[in-house]
Order: sequence, then C-alpha cells, then structure tokens
Amino acid sequence: MKLEIQNVSKRYTGNKYGLKDFSITIEKGILGLLGPNGAGKSTLLKMIATVSKPTEGTIILNKNNIVKDANYMRKQIGFLPQDFGVYPNLNAYEFLKYMAAMKGIGGKDLNTRITQLLEGLNLIEAAKKPIGSYSGGMKQRVGIAQALLNNPKVLIFDEPTVGLDPEERVRFRNLITDLANDCIVILSSHIVSDIDTIADEVAVLKNGTLLLKGHQEDVINKVRNNVFEISIPKDNYNLFKNKHLIVSTTRKSGNLLVRYITDNPIENSVEKEANLEDAYLYLTKTK
Repeated sequence: MKLEIQNVSKRYTGNKYGLKDFSITIEKGILGLLGPNGAGKSTLLKMIATVSKPTEGTIILNKNNIVKDANYMRKQIGFLPQDFGVYPNLNAYEFLKYMAAMKGIGGKDLNTRITQLLEGLNLIEAAKKPIGSYSGGMKQRVGIAQALLNNPKVLIFDEPTVGLDPEERVRFRNLITDLANDCIVILSSHIVSDIDTIADEVAVLKNGTLLLKGHQEDVINKVRNNVFEISIPKDNYNLFKNKHLIVSTTRKSGNLLVRYITDNPIENSVEKEANLEDAYLYLTKTK
C-alpha cells in the first residue's frame, strides 16, 4: 500500500496557492500532519479524498492515478473532513445506514458492523436518539464511525479530536492504532499531543510547502540539545520574548518558568529533553 503525491499544486484566484509543488510518499501506518492554520493540511486531504482536484501534479495510489480515476480511491477510503455535518433528525443507526447506502455498502453484515462501531466509539446507549440532541463530541464520534464503515484501506482524519473530551481522545487514539496495521492513516491536527502519541511518521507543513517528513525522532533531532528552561521575573518577559523562541511559560513563585529554544542559552538555564512540540514550533516559527 503506497500513496504518492507528486509535485502537486492547488492554485486559487490570482497567485494564491493552497499547496505549491508538494511531494510526499505515504505508506502503511499513521502519518501525522502538523501545521498552523493555512498551512495547506485540509487542501491536501481534500485532494487525496478526491473532493477536489489539484491544479498541477498527480496523486498515485498503488500505481493508479486517482486524479484521473477518482472511483479507485473512493472505493477504499474513509474520510472525516474538518467541517463534517450530520442530519439532526436521524438517529445514529439511521444516519450510518444512510451513509452506507451513499457509499454502496450493504449486505447482511451491515447492521453488525454499525453496532460494532457504535460500541467501539461509546455511542450505543444514544444510538436511537436524534443526532441533533448530541453534544459536539458525540457528533464527532458519529463522523468517525461513518469514516470506518467500509473497512477502508486509506483513512483520512482532519482535526478528528475537536470536541472530544480527554477520555474520548484516548479511545480514538487506541482505535486508530489498531486500524493502522492494515491501512494508511493520515491524521491532521494542530494539537501536537494527538500526533506524538500514535504517529509513526510526522510531516510538518507551512504556507503550502513541506518543511520536513520523517519519524518522530528525526523531527525531534532538529532541536535536540537546544531546549532550555529558566526562571525569570515577569517584568523581563517581553524583553526575553523578543530575543528567544519561547515554547511555553508557567507561573511559579512570583516568576515565570520559561521553556525556550536556542543554541546559545543564557546563564542559569537548565537543558530539557526535547519533544515533538518543541520541534514543531521551531520549524514553523523559524523556517
């Protein structure tokens, strides 16, 4: 199973690009897409899902050009877009049966499949209530269920944990980890903790271009030995911020405990173990 995005660009009006000359190869496992708003993550996912077409370039799945043959991808993809909508008057069973019909999924095992998904996503007790009465997190879980209906070989999730509480996010991560043994999973998020716990590889995007793709350790190595922590008076914060790339601040004993990235630490700084969030901020703020 191999997905190849080759020199893809998405141009809008004028000289505005969602993606520009973008290339990446994705194989079985979980790829985490990280990038600030406007980085091109949703643009990329919509083209992979055949919702939109690239202005230039090709997208190849198992040697099949899905720009020319979108149905090849649609038969084996599950997609949860960022702006997923539901029919509020339908209950979860009815909605998932409707989505199955739209995807051409049927057969005697469909009801069993729907029940398994609802149980796995902790929706079984509310399954016969109108979706309009659901919380935002419950609606998001229905969206995850519809993406999994056809046992897809390519799974795309665009900001899937929006609205999920901490327990639901853990359940989602466990579910995706189990699925990733048999398919390609692409998980887009601006929440680094959604990525670092489960992603096999990470791709960092900015302004429609790929800054870096690799295993998490490869990405973290970009800032290894360059992450420090220091306590400073609150009055010194603005001056410190102007000189250093700050990752986080914590109030402590009247001062601020500042985590920052530098290759020239100031006196009394303590070196800290670098993590994916450090590397992500470094790449998107300095490149």
